[in-house]
Amino acid sequence: MPGIVAAPHTIIMQHDSASDFLALSYPTLLRHEASSNIVFAHALKRVATEAAPSEFRCMSDEDVETFLHSAETSSFTPHPTPGAFWLTMWSLSSSHVYPQLDMVLSCVDWTLGNYPIFLWSPKRQEELSPSWVIPRIRKLADHLHVCVPSERVFSVFGMTSLVRAFAQYWSQLTRHPIEPEPFYAAYFSFCTAKTFKQADFPLPAGHRLRRAEEPDLPQVAQLCKEFADDSVYFPLSLERAKIEARELIAKRQLWVYDLDGAITTICAATRNTHHVSAITKVYTTPMWRRRGCAELLVRHVTAHLLFIYGKESVVLYVGHENSAQKVYHRVGFAGLCGEPRVEGVEDSLELGFVGTDRGQW
Repeated sequence: MPGIVAAPHTIIMQHDSASDFLALSYPTLLRHEASSNIVFAHALKRVATEAAPSEFRCMSDEDVETFLHSAETSSFTPHPTPGAFWLTMWSLSSSHVYPQLDMVLSCVDWTLGNYPIFLWSPKRQEELSPSWVIPRIRKLADHLHVCVPSERVFSVFGMTSLVRAFAQYWSQLTRHPIEPEPFYAAYFSFCTAKTFKQADFPLPAGHRLRRAEEPDLPQVAQLCKEFADDSVYFPLSLERAKIEARELIAKRQLWVYDLDGAITTICAATRNTHHVSAITKVYTTPMWRRRGCAELLVRHVTAHLLFIYGKESVVLYVGHENSAQKVYHRVGFAGLCGEPRVEGVEDSLELGFVGTDRGQW
């Protein structure tokens, strides 16, 4: 088996297409479908939304071993790639019958530009010791450095321990300093049919919770712009916000709180895999805040995804200091507002780099 040794008994494979990435990684991603939502959903979206599992070559760990043994040598050699690509790191150990997927690094884009570098591991936070993480992250970073100009890596997002290790080494490697403040420090949380909580107050008369439609475009675009501007690091012009809003409406991925024709709140669910959906944008315009609009809409969308679409869980990220935690907690998202950190609730972090070409997400 050809390979690049990243630590004892580890190899890195470069995938220049989503289908190639999923062909090998599908069994592990499916086992960890909630935590892998970002890398899994982005790849599925590229091959075909909600792609049928039978389309992937590796449906079992035994298939993975066969695939790795038969892979082209070029798949293990770092090479520049102009479009989207994925790096997977595998452990080959006598203690495991089959190769183990240790980490995924994704470098992808979308309608409005480049996404951050995303890092994911199927390991639990408590398993990510520095002695395990650092050598693997360094070899992934060395491989990535061959693939793209350093300016492409404007930020990195993922599990906190992975991101901190990557950012420290990448900054040393490329001489791009880490931005003084994190772009995002968040909890990753989930809601299931078991944790979901019904509303304790009704929808006021004349108010509607519904999917966004084409006539809503001007109002929705304005709220998309306000949401992006709130992030500080990724502002949007109104014209670019219209592009995003038009896509969300066309794909039926956006819901709105309609108050007699006025759109007060938006809620988007854009990352979907077989059994998991992610709420990726929730925003209420300032004049309508603290009136329960976001809670009613998020609960409506979450219930729709769980009980109409039949998803096993709905996931989201929420900032450590974001008061929206209270909204999500009241809907039934786990591990927020001081509640015990149950398995599946994780710390996530986005760190940016100075002197790079800022993307959008």
